[in-house]
Amino acid sequence: MLLTRRCCYLFAFCLLPLWALSPLTLAAPFPPPEGEVLLRLSGQVEHTNVGDELHLDRTMLMSLAPTVIETGTPWTEGVSRFKGPLARAVLEAAGVSVEHVRVRALDDFEAKVPVSDFHDYDVVLAIERDGEPIAVRDLGPVFVLYPFDEPPELLNETIRFRSVWHVGTIHAP
Repeated sequence: MLLTRRCCYLFAFCLLPLWALSPLTLAAPFPPPEGEVLLRLSGQVEHTNVGDELHLDRTMLMSLAPTVIETGTPWTEGVSRFKGPLARAVLEAAGVSVEHVRVRALDDFEAKVPVSDFHDYDVVLAIERDGEPIAVRDLGPVFVLYPFDEPPELLNETIRFRSVWHVGTIHAP
């Protein structure tokens, strides 16, 4: 009995530090990316790794609350399986604390998105579709994806405008 109790205490003592170091805790500060940079965060970013910006590659993005959404979109046929980090997890890990962000596409299209959207819905920064990286020619490399099929009220012009594809930068003014 005494040995079992000691094992439990030892087990708890060893696991407590690991529990405290969740992926989001480990994410900051970030090392410089080793792979191709898919997303840059600029502006009021607390945790930077390249100058005053946070640059994230595929591995770094997928380490932050990877989530799968199976949904149709206004721009694709049928239901697809999209995967990427939750937008709110990326902002939290970056130390971004603002009311809205400006999401800029590679072609300079820009949308102002309230951060509350990321908390109200499971918005994903999709970097995979049906198990494959999303190519630039197919809405990639990063696609701000709302769960359009649930709830259906997301199928409106405002949300479509905020669903930026070809994302290169998220700016926190």
